[in-house]
Amino acid sequence: MIFFKLFYVFSKIGIFNFGGGYAMLSLIQNETVVKNHWLTNAEFTDIVAISQSTPGPIGINAATYVGYTAVVNAGYPHWAAVCSAVMCSLAIMWLSFILMICVSRYLLAHKDSREVKDVFKALRPTIVGLIAAAALLLMTKDNFGSPADNPCLFGLSIALFAAAFYFTRYRKTNPILVMLVCGIAGLLFY
Repeated sequence: MIFFKLFYVFSKIGIFNFGGGYAMLSLIQNETVVKNHWLTNAEFTDIVAISQSTPGPIGINAATYVGYTAVVNAGYPHWAAVCSAVMCSLAIMWLSFILMICVSRYLLAHKDSREVKDVFKALRPTIVGLIAAAALLLMTKDNFGSPADNPCLFGLSIALFAAAFYFTRYRKTNPILVMLVCGIAGLLFY
């Protein structure tokens, strides 16, 4: 039964995704951590971190990881978990792939129409909101610590976050360099 539920959940996430992987994170977190308890918050955070250092879209990486982990945690053998990982990776793509094939001809023919432009104009702030929601989901006790548990490390986490935001956004510093510096700081202080 878990295989059908995984297929359904990732098909649903794939069809209702607008704006790419980061916009999809809140849907994935809600389905895999909150509703179905396939992952913990810490494991979900690990997905995001690992997806940044591996090739491929974050949504597919997350689907693969969840498909494997949920099936192993349910007591199935590893070969079944590998099959589930492949199934979840395909499930997150198949409906949106078919939808885009059907819609792209219309969009190309009507790309200059007012209605199509209005739809895209409405989608832009929605996508920004979904990405902001994903950022807020990652600002948990697991990632930043807690001011009640250790105020110094919590302050350091906030300072690292603010510095990374400042240097990538306003100073246009290479994000890989920022991640490297933050990673070294994390190894030294945590």
